[in-house]
Amino acid sequence: MVMSRDQNAGRIHSVRMDNSTFERVEEFKYLGTTLTNQNAIQEEIKSRLRSGKACYYSVQNLLSSRLLSKNLKTKIFRTIILPVVSYGCETWSLTLREERRLRVFNNRVLRRIFGPRRDEVTGDWRRLHNKELNDVLHTQYRAGDKIEKNEMGWACGAYG
Repeated sequence: MVMSRDQNAGRIHSVRMDNSTFERVEEFKYLGTTLTNQNAIQEEIKSRLRSGKACYYSVQNLLSSRLLSKNLKTKIFRTIILPVVSYGCETWSLTLREERRLRVFNNRVLRRIFGPRRDEVTGDWRRLHNKELNDVLHTQYRAGDKIEKNEMGWACGAYG
């Protein structure tokens, strides 16, 4: 694969070395991660999020159970779901759009773990706001776990 910003670079369809011929490709899968000649990671992130959603649905009953503590549910999230979503993230150069997509997935799962809150004014049940979700999460990990000061807060093992 030829990686270049120049669209005309590497127009040769194959490379010959010794007695082997290598075909030129636009993208290929390496160690479970799709690499493209334009270093476009949108499809890889979509794939990681699909895998993360499948993983989430496989443990959904545990995460919504009232028998397990929120601390244990968060550990399940950190050890089972996050590694699936963040696999290969060291090679990603995220745009704001991809950061947002990852953050939305993260918050959706955490809202499921922490459940709804009763509004003090109206008495109605409502979902946690992003700031409340971050406050609850930081409070839970204040004693013991290290949280990186990453804008996304979880990409590449921030809770690990």
